[in-house]
Amino acid sequence: MALAIDWLACLLVANLISSGQPPAFLPLVIFFVEVSLLTALMGSSFGQRILGIRVISLVHGRLDPLRSALRTLLLCLVVPPLVFDRDQRGLHDKVVGSVAVRMGHLENA
Repeated sequence: MALAIDWLACLLVANLISSGQPPAFLPLVIFFVEVSLLTALMGSSFGQRILGIRVISLVHGRLDPLRSALRTLLLCLVVPPLVFDRDQRGLHDKVVGSVAVRMGHLENA
């Protein structure tokens, strides 16, 4: 659901900054920038923040900008989020050593 919120927000921004029909790649570029930056800086994208989800590193706590960008690039490829393990961690999370958790679960840990 967070992914859908992020994508809709990016479509809206693309339509607002372009006159008429935005180029097909523009929403994806905006998505990449938005999710990469917000995940690295705040621990969650716009959609994740709304739903109370945070992305954390299994080793360092917060994802650094490079791993955040790689995670988002893999999200943009679509297939990695569809391949997940029994713990519901997508391939994009496994590659960068991250996990998406509910914010309340962080407070109770």
